[in-house]
Amino acid sequence: MTEGKRVLLAMGCPEVPVQTGIVLYLAHRLGRAGCDVTVAGTDAALKLLRISDPEGYYIKKVCALDQCIADLVEMRTDFDAIFVFMHNDAGMTYGATFSAISKAKLYAVIFGKNAEALAETVEYPAEMIVAKAVHNPMPLKSKLDRVMP
Repeated sequence: MTEGKRVLLAMGCPEVPVQTGIVLYLAHRLGRAGCDVTVAGTDAALKLLRISDPEGYYIKKVCALDQCIADLVEMRTDFDAIFVFMHNDAGMTYGATFSAISKAKLYAVIFGKNAEALAETVEYPAEMIVAKAVHNPMPLKSKLDRVMP
């Protein structure tokens, strides 16, 4: 990612513990690289982020996931890159939605117990970042670090 790029981090259900930590890590890393980072998520996912970053040190911009999708559909906004965090079928649907409504480079960040099987169901163009990570964020962090030197 290069400076000035608009990046969206799209979070689904926060059921799998690694998601919140990895989103905070990625937001920090992209922000330090000069990217304009927005995090969209479900209500529960955004509440966890706000609790984890109460001063807004890592997360500067947030929006509800459904509102973000509506803004993209109505062409009020777009991004250069979108990282969609997925650990279940609902997350996969969000990935397909972003693929259809945005011109952004799409990163499918697939994690959880069934990450490999879930990754096999992706039928849209995306850079795949897949790790069987549930509680330990390091496998997912390592894969993200390879994508973003």
